[in-house]
Amino acid sequence: MNIEPYVKFPFSKGSALVPFIALILVVMLLTTAPGRAAETYSRSDLVRFQNRIIDYRSRINPRFKKKVRPKTRLIIVHTSELGLKSTLRVVSRGKRFENGRTTPGGHANYVVARNGTVYRILDKKYRADHAGLSMWDGVSNVSDISVGIEFIGYHYAPLTTSQYASAGVLLFILKRAYGLQDKDILTHSQIAYGRPNRWFSKNHRGRKRCAKNFDRTRAGLGPTWPFDPDVKAGRLTPDPMLAQVFYPVPGAVVSTEKKVPQSLVSDVISKQNSAWAIAGEDYDAPNTVYVLPGGKTLAGDRVALNWGWDRVPAGTKVLLNQETEQVREQTKSIIKIISGRMTAWSHAGGAYHAASTIYFLPSGRILNGRVISDWDDLPPGTRLLVGYKGPFNVTKSKTAYRIAGAKFKDPGTIYHIPGRGPVPGNRVPNFSDLPKGTGVYLPIAG
Repeated sequence: MNIEPYVKFPFSKGSALVPFIALILVVMLLTTAPGRAAETYSRSDLVRFQNRIIDYRSRINPRFKKKVRPKTRLIIVHTSELGLKSTLRVVSRGKRFENGRTTPGGHANYVVARNGTVYRILDKKYRADHAGLSMWDGVSNVSDISVGIEFIGYHYAPLTTSQYASAGVLLFILKRAYGLQDKDILTHSQIAYGRPNRWFSKNHRGRKRCAKNFDRTRAGLGPTWPFDPDVKAGRLTPDPMLAQVFYPVPGAVVSTEKKVPQSLVSDVISKQNSAWAIAGEDYDAPNTVYVLPGGKTLAGDRVALNWGWDRVPAGTKVLLNQETEQVREQTKSIIKIISGRMTAWSHAGGAYHAASTIYFLPSGRILNGRVISDWDDLPPGTRLLVGYKGPFNVTKSKTAYRIAGAKFKDPGTIYHIPGRGPVPGNRVPNFSDLPKGTGVYLPIAG
């Protein structure tokens, strides 16, 4: 393949300077920061990437008023905490709140899907309303000086290899366009701040957990700042959890998505992982849903009244951007259903790609999580079982009773009946007449 690099040296092969230049290049490669390797994209690579960006600008809410940024000093990366369709709708059309209030959209310049596809929501020159209450190095309203990029995913779930590949090219283009360096690329969790609350008596970091799982190395970037300038200057109180992720003490293990302690990448409450550590300012939002170990659910704005924050038990799962009633119905059912907000990750967490998570697609295909490359590609209406083994096929000699024993009629024993999909054992009308091809799925834990 003919690659046309952006930098060419005007020296012939016979030039006496060639060995010297080669030596200089070797030294540069050995001493360059990790992100520098990303700057090997050829012109054709960049043109191809630009041509593949999906133009979503026509979908922007007509209420949104475009405003050119007078200066661009930063690039801010976010995790959307939603699936692709919901994210595209929110960033382009706007947010809708429980009290009826809406926003006019324009909440990102770009969206990067989990398969690596990039959507252009706003031209990079326009101000996107993405950072909210924010500060960096003494400058407030970071949306005024930054490009905003949303990565589809959750801050406690890994981003995909395809997303990092697209991020590398997109960030290279934006850095070059605005003369920025690697350290000028930050996460939303680094620049957002909050007003005093029950955890902090002063203005503080930690309002957002957004993109705290962003692995700079995989995006071809060098290190972030070694400290938080606003905390160092006394303008803000530090958030201990985020400080551990972004600014570890000298000699500590560098925090990447592979090395961060499990308590920092989980959506489950524990002694080390509070509601605040998981959800940030959204801990008491009406669309943050708490699922207790026994299956009881409660919206974030009802927790203080019904339980009290000090009584939320370990093992409680925290789901962001959900509808409480929908979650409540889903927790009652062994057979889960994927919808706009209830993704495979919402149901199964990190087990979404385990062999023990079984997916029943609307097309009739049945797949286990091991062969699912991405939860965001699963169509709405997909059903799933978490923590199951099978199928064990029913035959004349291998009846449902022989497969499942006394639990063959149990609601936890699931039958996939051709033409009907997954059915709990207590809803199978006739076990003596199960059609050919019926498979039985049994819970692993019992």
